[in-house]
Amino acid sequence: MKKSCNFLFYFQVLTFLILFIAVDSQLTTDFYSKTCPNVLKVVRKEVQNAIKNEMRMAASLLRLHFHDCFVSGCDASLLLDGNSTTSEKFTPANLNSARGFEVIDNIKTAVENACSGVVSCADILAIAARDSVLLSGGPFWKVLLGRRDGLAANFSGSNTALPAPFDPLNTIISKFDAVGLNVTDVVSLSGAHTIGLAKCATFDNRLRNFSGTGAPDPTLDTTLVSELQNLCPLTSDGNNTAPLDRNSTDLFDNHYFKNLINGRGLLESDQVLFSSDDAIQTTKTLVETYSNSSKFFFSDFVNSMIKMGNISPLVGSDGEIRKNCRVVNSNN
Repeated sequence: MKKSCNFLFYFQVLTFLILFIAVDSQLTTDFYSKTCPNVLKVVRKEVQNAIKNEMRMAASLLRLHFHDCFVSGCDASLLLDGNSTTSEKFTPANLNSARGFEVIDNIKTAVENACSGVVSCADILAIAARDSVLLSGGPFWKVLLGRRDGLAANFSGSNTALPAPFDPLNTIISKFDAVGLNVTDVVSLSGAHTIGLAKCATFDNRLRNFSGTGAPDPTLDTTLVSELQNLCPLTSDGNNTAPLDRNSTDLFDNHYFKNLINGRGLLESDQVLFSSDDAIQTTKTLVETYSNSSKFFFSDFVNSMIKMGNISPLVGSDGEIRKNCRVVNSNN
């Protein structure tokens, strides 16, 4: 009986500790209600100014949050400056591609003026991503807050963790699964490509000699092939850009999925969601569902963004609240 009581006692203690850790690590929507009550207004104003200056910035800010969370969790490690062997900014997924860092700097300055040393850069990324979607016509959600900033970048992780525009569907699904996201998250978060632009270098492999066939990607609409070949000639440096969602470039809607059904997805990693053999058992039905209902797309997108924002956040006393998003405090 004594052994049984001891076991019960230790089990109760262990259960309490598990629950305590879970509660302690939870992000909350009202995290700054007392310490920085106006943070959401401050960030919204700066995002509005940035998008007013350049509509494409909405997609860029959304992408920063995505590229941050997939590497070491949502800890603003992507924002850290460094050199070509240390900073995530220099990896193939981000070099000459990730943008909007100056906008984050402006937001951080405005937030620091409102409440110094309180709001993390990781939380600023999460709020700015939500506002970018909302201000582009997309859905609203309450952002969970309370993340702290990481103390180091993860160069090698950025090289391997992020989905690439040339990845086959099974690889994309595996990379999502590695951070706790499922097939629904793959399709709904890919819908973020309803806004923004992509450089020729990310899709010109589809235009002439796809997979060594000597012909364009057969899943790409032939009319679109001609347009893109003109935009991206063989002599191009690969820096010309095309809209990810043709005919609905700046509006956050479900038109992206309609494009996939019509063979007009720009990136190979877009079109495989509908046209690849692997899609039949995984993603194709979701693409069709979202193409028919913006309501379903918006609902799943919000859920997936909240899940993504919860990837391994630093909380409590872990990490720090950076004064400057580009450097850790010890280097300030």
